[in-house]
Formats: sequence, C-alpha cells, structure tokens
Amino acid sequence: MYKEDIEQAKKVRLNAYSPYSNFQVGACLRCKDGSTYLGCNIENHGIQGICAERCAFSKALSDGKREFVSIAIVGASKGEEPITKCMPCGYCRQFISEFVDENFEFVFEDNGNIITYKLDDLLPNRFEL
Repeated sequence: MYKEDIEQAKKVRLNAYSPYSNFQVGACLRCKDGSTYLGCNIENHGIQGICAERCAFSKALSDGKREFVSIAIVGASKGEEPITKCMPCGYCRQFISEFVDENFEFVFEDNGNIITYKLDDLLPNRFEL
C-alpha cells in the first residue's frame, strides 16, 4: 500500500506549480475507506501558496471525508528524482493534526526505503484545545 501511495505522489508531483522555488512536492492521502486524494504544491509570487499535503486534505475534506490513515509525501527540485524524504512544514503538521488520530502515519521514501512516522514524532506538544 505505501509503495503504491509513494508512486502516486511521485506522479502528481509533476503537476506542481512552483515557478519560484522550482521545488515540486506531491502527496497521496489515504482515507480509512481505501480512497486516496492527491495534491501538489501551488505557489504564487505572494506568500499564499499551498503545500501538497494541505491540497490533498482540502480535496478529501471537501468531498466529505473525515477519517484518514496516512499521507505519502515526496519532493525534489524540478528535473530531479525524489530520493530522500521530504518532511512536511510546521504549518502542514499543525493543520493535519486537526483531522487525524494518533495512528495516522506520514510515509516517506528515503533512498528506496519506506519510512513512517506518527504525528507525535513530527509534532510533539502540538497545539490542542
């Protein structure tokens, strides 16, 4: 499952609109019902860009999905292959924490190896109400 999600993230990554950073990120969000939602980063010349992770979550949430299993994330400079893990930014980590439980996994490929982290690994002591 994770390898398939990584491959989907690699494909959608090529749709990224990143003329300023030239860094393309793709994400594949897996829901508990088995459906997946893809997202890529979208930049503009202001500061209102959207990361691939939030793009995928926004698509799923707007379709009424509320239960999530994992998100596979890949990223690399345009023209390069994503071979090392691409960690989500702090904004995405906090955003995602609103919608997932402690079993949710962040999935990465690092030099051909699948690596997973739980939310608490990436965002300890997160803001909660």
